[in-house]
Amino acid sequence: MLSPKQMSRATIIGHKDILEQTVNSLHGINSFHIEDYNDEEQGLKIGKPFENADDVSNKLIKIRSISSFLGIKKAEVGKQNVESLFKELDTKLVELDDEVSKRTDKKNEIENNLKEHDTLSKELLPFSTIPLDLDQYRGYENLVVFSGVVKDDIELELSSITKSYELFSDPKSGTIVLFVLKEHADAVSDILPDFAFRELRVPEISGIPAELLKKLEQDIVNSQNNIESLNAEIESLRTKYSDFILASDELLSIEAQKAEAPLRIATSEQTFVIDGWVPNEDYDMLARTVEDATDGRAFISRTDVTKEEEAIVPIEYENPKISSPFEVIMDLYARPRYSEIDPTSLIFITFPLFYGMILGDIGYALILLGLAFGIKKWVKSDAIKPLMNILIYCQVSTLIFGVIYGEFLGFPLAGLETHGHYIPGLIAGFETINLFVSPFGNEMVTYPIHRTHLVMTMIVVTALVGVIHINIGYLLGFINERRKHGVAAAMLEKGSWFIIEIGLLLSALGYAGIIPTAIGIIVFLVGFVMLLKGEGIKGPIELPSLLSNSLSYTRIIAVGLSSIYIASTVNQIAFDMIMPDSFGPMTIFAIVIFIFGHALNTILSIIAPGLHALRLQYVEFFTKFYEGGGRKYNPFGYIRKYTEE
Repeated sequence: MLSPKQMSRATIIGHKDILEQTVNSLHGINSFHIEDYNDEEQGLKIGKPFENADDVSNKLIKIRSISSFLGIKKAEVGKQNVESLFKELDTKLVELDDEVSKRTDKKNEIENNLKEHDTLSKELLPFSTIPLDLDQYRGYENLVVFSGVVKDDIELELSSITKSYELFSDPKSGTIVLFVLKEHADAVSDILPDFAFRELRVPEISGIPAELLKKLEQDIVNSQNNIESLNAEIESLRTKYSDFILASDELLSIEAQKAEAPLRIATSEQTFVIDGWVPNEDYDMLARTVEDATDGRAFISRTDVTKEEEAIVPIEYENPKISSPFEVIMDLYARPRYSEIDPTSLIFITFPLFYGMILGDIGYALILLGLAFGIKKWVKSDAIKPLMNILIYCQVSTLIFGVIYGEFLGFPLAGLETHGHYIPGLIAGFETINLFVSPFGNEMVTYPIHRTHLVMTMIVVTALVGVIHINIGYLLGFINERRKHGVAAAMLEKGSWFIIEIGLLLSALGYAGIIPTAIGIIVFLVGFVMLLKGEGIKGPIELPSLLSNSLSYTRIIAVGLSSIYIASTVNQIAFDMIMPDSFGPMTIFAIVIFIFGHALNTILSIIAPGLHALRLQYVEFFTKFYEGGGRKYNPFGYIRKYTEE
């Protein structure tokens, strides 16, 4: 549970004429991690893909292209038989490709026409109020045509140049079409800039613009109707072929994996060598499957992992199902090395614990529980599911601490009297019970625990939680170091921290006059020398981090108080708006403020506790024992969802 799955190195050797059977058998068991051949050893080279590789790749590209066009999404559907699917694959793929190609070509043609119509409509629109056929704008030897937009009336200025002109204009848009004799064209050109003239392109078609626009609008409507009809046909194809496409994609993906497997394998003219890793528990199944598939013609050897190989062994987690979602958190940081302790199961305890200690509110816990279950139900994603499980665990912890703290959306559940002022609770008759006076800050410890009245006590408690968590890290570091370099090295590098802490504790007792101060100083110096010998100068430099890391855990109370104060402020603003006029016109606005404020704080209640709980794992905890850097175990195979053999 605290170690990755134990692996063995396996080597499979055989004649090339049984390579395909061997690859198929390895793919079927989905537990053999192939170590890619790097083409360094003399006499061996990377193999060539099987003969069907090109055909499979082409079909896979085609099916994925069709899938993309139809908008096929992964869904839970019935599984199809591989043999039956193989029989109908070619015929059905040709049929489907033909159906899709027709609609693709037709849709592209209509969409291109729509773009052309849209461009032409924009060009015609300025001329729509000019009652001239577009043919009349061109083809003259002695006339020059100016078409464009002006800001002011140009007729007065124009008449001072020549009386021989014809002007068509739209005062509203400023569009003009001006016909003048060629000999006056230069003079007219000179005055047009004074009126901010902007030339318009005249479309190279015939007809009156207003009539052409009307026809274009109808054509656009018809094209849009045709696209809608095509979309309905595409939707029908999606419904009809969805199961086939999903199953075919999976089938062809599997065949492509198999066909390209020789590119990862060492071969000679007659033989092949497959090198890789298999979990110890699966080795017998691997050997039996390969022998059955090749009639005993393949030779399989097994070797245990050596010290030199530990850095390259692929890592597969081995955690109980309940804690496996937290492997996501491990992967965000780094997978453990083969000889390291896997802290996933520890994070399963401490991450929700810190999260719940920070948030600790029944109301927010219930809201986020509902959100997590809803997303888990409606979002079918393998990536989302573990994140929602983590959120559920955290909200269970939050719910427990919410009961301990007696908080619901920032409201106290129990009545509390403080400094002569009584604060009523949400539950009538539920009163705060005084338990004992805290030795830290002379604060009264109560049930429920009101965090805002136990700040100093909570600071000390969270710091002590940090000390315990950090020392668990040192203990795990001791175990890791003992595995790597023996007990002596573990005592010097990690055990020295325990001795230093004991020395500090004894020194504190000496300062209090309980024991002689010299005892603590001697123990501390012994630990200091051990640390210096074990880690060199780096160890003493890190001594101050022992205090800073422990104090870092006080963020648990600090971030928790910020959430309480935000919730309390929202509550106070909302109720202050209601109380003066006893549920008058401001009530609706107050409700909006209440909902919006708590919705915002709910979002913050996911982010802030999560980030700070994560930081306490990565920075304060992992640095005491964890190195990481393991490779992901990636077995050669495929988890089938849409096909079955």
